[in-house]
Amino acid sequence: MQLGRVVDQVVSTTKHESLVGQRLLVVQLVKVDRRTSQGKPPLVAVDTVGAAVGQLVLTCEEGKAAKLILQSPNPPVRTLILGIVDE
Repeated sequence: MQLGRVVDQVVSTTKHESLVGQRLLVVQLVKVDRRTSQGKPPLVAVDTVGAAVGQLVLTCEEGKAAKLILQSPNPPVRTLILGIVDE
């Protein structure tokens, strides 16, 4: 699990069936200081908690977690937003 900041949202006219009804957000991973970028490219993550742009979130980059949470055998997802961090 890693900390990230939501920087934007993704708009899609067509989605994989396991993503219908799910929001996709762009997340920039940050260091423990909550401000400094890790220097990696931003990720597209499925929002499972109702996060908003600018919020600090807890992400999970695990395909098996995506299968369990989305209840789909093969979702085209690697990154999930699992929590919003209180500041």
